[in-house]
Amino acid sequence: MSRIAIPAIESATGAAADIYARIRKNTGRVSNTYAALGYLVPASLAAVLDAQGTLNSGSLSRQEHETIKLVVSVKTGCDRCVAAHSFLGRIAGLPVDTLRAIRAGQPTGDARRDALVRFVSHLYSTSGTISDEEFTAIRATGKTDIQLAEISLTFALGIFTNTFNRINGTDIDFPAVE
Repeated sequence: MSRIAIPAIESATGAAADIYARIRKNTGRVSNTYAALGYLVPASLAAVLDAQGTLNSGSLSRQEHETIKLVVSVKTGCDRCVAAHSFLGRIAGLPVDTLRAIRAGQPTGDARRDALVRFVSHLYSTSGTISDEEFTAIRATGKTDIQLAEISLTFALGIFTNTFNRINGTDIDFPAVE
């Protein structure tokens, strides 16, 4: 059960109501994470949504974003985010076996995806410090400077929401991981 009690979304007013309406317009529902963030600090949720909008129009694919977020979620141990990004990864077209391999830290059979998983895992384990070899390896997969910036932002958003969910003990509101 979530540690932070929030009122029903339907009773929100002001900035919280505005941000909830924005989310409903785009996705049809407000997740537990977004409900809590919107209630507590609506501007922080707006910043997350704006950053995600920027990423959605960027050069990384939806599958790449979900791969990054799933790796971060596994690394932080956020069961809620693992469930969310497994579900959203399926919607983005990642096969169940690929999602299972990512969660287990096993090869997926796709060299570019596996390189991304290794890179993000390395970023997590070193707090973002990478060697010239790591930089060369991810660039060898064709990642551009712009994509490296997008990877960084996706990673940072994942860390933010995972950390908040771990603090809050946010209730899982996505299907259970297979």
